[in-house]
Amino acid sequence: MIRVLLVDDQPLIRSGFRALLDIEDDIEVVAEAADGRAAVELAREHLPDIALVDIQMPVVDGIEATRRIAADPALAGVHVVILTNYGLDEYVFHALRAGAAGFLVKDIQPEDFLHAVRVAARGDALLAPSITRKLINRYVTQPLRTGTEAGLEELTNREREAVALLARGLSNDQIADRMVISPMTAKTHINRAMTKLHARDRAQLVVLAYESGLVAPGDS
Repeated sequence: MIRVLLVDDQPLIRSGFRALLDIEDDIEVVAEAADGRAAVELAREHLPDIALVDIQMPVVDGIEATRRIAADPALAGVHVVILTNYGLDEYVFHALRAGAAGFLVKDIQPEDFLHAVRVAARGDALLAPSITRKLINRYVTQPLRTGTEAGLEELTNREREAVALLARGLSNDQIADRMVISPMTAKTHINRAMTKLHARDRAQLVVLAYESGLVAPGDS
């Protein structure tokens, strides 16, 4: 059962998402919140698998709520998915830096929304290759975090190669084809890199790859 926390200051939005989720046999909405502070408290109380969090909310906004959830070791299993009206914008990238596993636009089709919840519950990032490229090319123009390169030294050459390909928007299957390995081995390389770099998920690994200079915007 996938446990979901809904966080949005608009009751109509929450009720709409809840109506979609409640009819699914494998998904359960465990709580709702109207602001980021309540979201963090409910996340600690219910330990959901997914927190669907709006960016712009009163009291504590979605970015700060994401940061607090990501910083709490007790909430390591909570995957934050940002909800936005605006698509790819500056707030989305700040949310990814804060620890979000991905983002969804609120006008998403119902079937795509349900699929996205299940993808996030598996621990996969909600960043399609095209979105990854747009996000990186638009917002990551120079390394912003110091000390990351030292962490990359812990990676093997093959792990570094896999992370670089992931950051360029390739899927596991595409990484496997490029490296001439199996998709399972590609996934293993990515998972080991996440562990070594203390990345919560694949989205964070993408951010770290660009911040560290492992790859640069425009790399092909």
